Amino acid sequence: MTPATSLFTPVEADLRLLADNLKQLVGNRHPILFAAAEHLFGAGGKRIRPAIVLLISRATMLEQEITPRHRRLAEITEMIHTASLVHDDVVDESDVRRGVPTVHSLFGNRIAILAGDFLFAQSSWYLANLDNLEVVKLLSEVIMDLATGEIQQGLNRFDASISIETYIEKSYYKTASLIANSSKAAGLLSEVSRETVEHLYSYGRHFGIAFQIVDDILDFTSTTDTLGKPVGSDLKSGNLTAPVLFALAQKPYLEVLIDREFAQEGDLEQALALIQDSQGIQQARELAAHHAKLAIEHLEVLPPSESHQALINIAEYTLSRLF
Repeated sequence: MTPATSLFTPVEADLRLLADNLKQLVGNRHPILFAAAEHLFGAGGKRIRPAIVLLISRATMLEQEITPRHRRLAEITEMIHTASLVHDDVVDESDVRRGVPTVHSLFGNRIAILAGDFLFAQSSWYLANLDNLEVVKLLSEVIMDLATGEIQQGLNRFDASISIETYIEKSYYKTASLIANSSKAAGLLSEVSRETVEHLYSYGRHFGIAFQIVDDILDFTSTTDTLGKPVGSDLKSGNLTAPVLFALAQKPYLEVLIDREFAQEGDLEQALALIQDSQGIQQARELAAHHAKLAIEHLEVLPPSESHQALINIAEYTLSRLF
């Protein structure tokens, strides 16, 4: 399996620059916030979102160098993503992410929430300074979508009647919206045709949905060490994802366990066993593969290039994480 970072070869130098810039963008006026940001941006992570923005920028600017605005867009994208993670970790009460202590476990909830707010505000300020109203609108919508997705997830906890369509809509809000709208924004900054811009948006949308479905499958098939959180933790918290929703159609008793919120001893283990014994995980794999395939099809509008190929490879890599 290819490590994610080796997929980013065409933008490797760009990503190194991005990592340095992110710490400087937060500034050191607020020592605690700066420490929180330093911790966040130093935590590694796959940087898939800014890598996609930079790859699209390069794939649409073959004859010339990408602009400082393309680079700033990639930085804004990572800031928005990081801000949402800080808030998610508070909501989910997660003490560790990617094997690194979360901001709220180090600095407390109050600082974590303020750090997330600060990063959202800071990203909005840099966004406004791009002086492109359409890009501002796209990325502002993302910040609304992230909140909508979290609220929807909270309201649908332990609700075994939600449909796959509702799950995909929530996955769009929580994950795909940022990738789709920042992909589209990169195309707008490159001044490509309106048709190409829409294809770039669709690439990001389908890639983001496939990426989220794969993450949700790994919650059942991976190990605690790899995930950095307990296996089945989404299910335990009442977040019903694609493998569960597909399994419910085949294992009616699963609904009984979910409805009582795994209150009795052994309920969660029984639910996990029922999901493993169903076609739920396989059907979720097929759904992820369908969206990854659609994502790749939308790239056909771009001329051949190393960056174009890397965008295809990233979509294929997303599925390879399952095997």
